[in-house]
Amino acid sequence: DEFISSPPRKTVRFGGTLTDILLKYERGETTDFELLKHQLSDPDIKDAQIINWLHEFRASVTYLTKDFEQLVSILLKLPWLRRSREVVEEYLGFLGNLVSAQTVYLRPCLRMIVSQFVPPRITIREDDVDISDSDDDEENLSENFNTCHRALQTVARYVPSTPQFLMPILVENFPFINKSERTLECYVHNLLRITVYLPTLRLEILELIIEWLLKLDVSTPQQDIEDAEETANNPDSEEKTTEEGLFDMEEDEETKRNKVASSGSERMAHPLAERLDILMTILFAYIKDVCHVDGKLDISKTKDLYRDLISVFDKLILPTHASCHVQYFMFYICSFKLGLAEAFLDHLWKKLHDPNNPSVIRQTAASYIGSFLARAKFIPVVTVKACLDLLVNWMHKYIDNQDTGTNAYCDVALHGPFYSTCQAVFYTLVFRHKQLLEGNLRKGLSYLQNLNFERIVMCQLNPLKICIPSVVNLFAAITRKYQLVFCYTIIERNNRQFIPVVRSGTGGDLVQTCTNPLDSFFPFDPYILKRSKKTIEPFYQFWEELSAEDLENLKKPIKRGTSEDEDDDFLKGETPQNDGIVGIASNSYESNTRSPVSPTGSPLDCYVQYPH
Repeated sequence: DEFISSPPRKTVRFGGTLTDILLKYERGETTDFELLKHQLSDPDIKDAQIINWLHEFRASVTYLTKDFEQLVSILLKLPWLRRSREVVEEYLGFLGNLVSAQTVYLRPCLRMIVSQFVPPRITIREDDVDISDSDDDEENLSENFNTCHRALQTVARYVPSTPQFLMPILVENFPFINKSERTLECYVHNLLRITVYLPTLRLEILELIIEWLLKLDVSTPQQDIEDAEETANNPDSEEKTTEEGLFDMEEDEETKRNKVASSGSERMAHPLAERLDILMTILFAYIKDVCHVDGKLDISKTKDLYRDLISVFDKLILPTHASCHVQYFMFYICSFKLGLAEAFLDHLWKKLHDPNNPSVIRQTAASYIGSFLARAKFIPVVTVKACLDLLVNWMHKYIDNQDTGTNAYCDVALHGPFYSTCQAVFYTLVFRHKQLLEGNLRKGLSYLQNLNFERIVMCQLNPLKICIPSVVNLFAAITRKYQLVFCYTIIERNNRQFIPVVRSGTGGDLVQTCTNPLDSFFPFDPYILKRSKKTIEPFYQFWEELSAEDLENLKKPIKRGTSEDEDDDFLKGETPQNDGIVGIASNSYESNTRSPVSPTGSPLDCYVQYPH
């Protein structure tokens, strides 16, 4: 039956070979040429016909100069991917012959291959109206992607300069943010596959992907994600609002059905957060696969990838304020080996203490150091101590240089890096003080006393006035308990001196009673994307709300010479459900000793009462 239904194999058409047709066209005889174009454009063209034509084209590629650009364009539009294996092999051979003989067609060939990196769209029309437009997630989609990568490798083998021509095409074809989740997932996955066989493009491809993820991240504030989750989990919530309508995306029918079941599932209710979650999961999986061979960490490959990622971090992440999730690619790779975490901390330290760096970069580096030391479970106490020694010594030297000069006054513009470093140290102590003291309380207290927090707190630069109140409150409670320094007198004096900021705008004067002078954020605040957070959680130190007993213990100073068993129980392990909860209410000491930062890293109230 197959033999009968297939057309006879022919090598001569329209009275001559393909070469004859091309030569006739150059002489102005276009009849056979038009018939050729028509047959190649026929949507019902059979596999045997495609194979015969491709075989002849491979033998005639030297004639396919730029004059035949239109004909080559038709050949590149042939539906070769979803054909028999014989068609696929013949087409790959044709691509190799074409780009090696006519490099003018390199870009069109690359564009054709890259265009296949996303699932095809199926559109059903009735009366000139699209009634369905969804991804064609066919069973052999993965096989088609494999074939595309074979085609790309074939072209690269014949044309060594392929990478430099390919990269702009990858940028141009990156799907828009409103494309379906499946489209974005497939494209990013295929970009990362390219880095395996074209390693010279890895850094640029990582930059492209992470830059796109970063745009997605900063346009999806954590509060918006949490609000969307709360609305989705509330069966009595109102119907979709106009504002939510702004986020309508191109979705297939399955996605729409899944939205109904988003409550309690792994799907994110916010459509942009759902896209970010899927893509972060892919990025984490890629990092793990590159760094591990047969389940074991490959040190050489891990170091190479770390260098690329730290380069992307410096270029894109560090200058970006208040991203919530994308920076966790550094957190994740550092969890593989302590040496990487220490290298990351050393890198941030060099950014911080180099006076030639812009102040905003130095301050952000300090925020990363504090957040990383506080949140990374894989960083041992000995490393925390080494970093605290480094930071505190630098702070004391800064005070030596500034505390008696003309600039010895509280000013964020002048001393921003100093204040950010103070906040990083305070924040680290809030999270790590129990580990610093456990095992040998007397030795731990001696270590903390030698850091001389009293001099830092009492200096003319007055860091307690600038740092976020929620961090200051907890630092003050801990240092009071262990009689390291008494901060409350200074805090109360700062509150009395606090002058509300008045800003004029189109809506009249606005009195700001809450300020965050450092514009601080904590880059490793709790990760809330449902799928990808499973990768992070095993290495992450969560914050636990304090019990009433803990609050009472914090109010009681520890006596000199007490036993180790009398140490306070401030950090008590993981409680993911309580992450990021903050409550800083006026006239409430207890509320000030809850979470060290708000979900956005900003203080909630600057006017608070403190115990004497």
